[in-house]
Amino acid sequence: MTEDDVRARAFAMPLTNPAYPPGPYRFVNREFLVITYRTDIEALRAVVPAPLELVEPLVKFEFIRMPDSTGFGDYTESGQVIPVTFRGESGGYVHAMYLDDESPIAGGREIWGFPKKLAQPRLRVEKDTLVGTLDVGSLRIANATMGYKHRPVDAARAKAAVEAPAFLMKIIPHVDCTPRICELVRYRAEEVTVKGAWEGPARLELFHHALAPVADLPVREVVSAVHVLTDLTLGLGAVVHDYLASAR
Repeated sequence: MTEDDVRARAFAMPLTNPAYPPGPYRFVNREFLVITYRTDIEALRAVVPAPLELVEPLVKFEFIRMPDSTGFGDYTESGQVIPVTFRGESGGYVHAMYLDDESPIAGGREIWGFPKKLAQPRLRVEKDTLVGTLDVGSLRIANATMGYKHRPVDAARAKAAVEAPAFLMKIIPHVDCTPRICELVRYRAEEVTVKGAWEGPARLELFHHALAPVADLPVREVVSAVHVLTDLTLGLGAVVHDYLASAR
């Protein structure tokens, strides 16, 4: 293989057998359970990076079921998104994500900078309740419950929430463990079709874990919960801030 061959083929690792195909990526019947809760403002200030700015002391805990996604297959993820603004634009800062499939872990981290780690999230219906759970190994770190399809949510409102921009910290280390890439990335969901959206009563419990510290943003009050079924395309995003630019 020549150097020209390498440059032509290099997209992701490993060189001759990448962990995922090039995007964009289409998701069919992507299902969200999103519980918005109030937390401690000082805890948020400790984890949200400048130049993002906090809006209020809220966190969105998400469970996302993805049974049909191009390139990534069938998987489930869970995590925390913090409402923020960036230069006047409202969006969400993706603080933590846990999922059960190697391909989207690798692709999410390498392409966009999603803060993905391996775990065992689940989203299912038990009788009259939508149930989300998150386990790390043998330990439970999150329990979420919501009344199943109690009240419909306006489709336009649900679509706007899914299409809202989100922000990520993309960090790629150099071989000496200093950051070679350290960027703020913005992405959006595109070509969104809302197939159904509902709200209802909900509860959320978080438990402490040294390597999955979701409970460091404690639940003080559940504000709202929404259950959404969609088709969408995951946009590839754009760099909006380079933390290393001044150093260069």
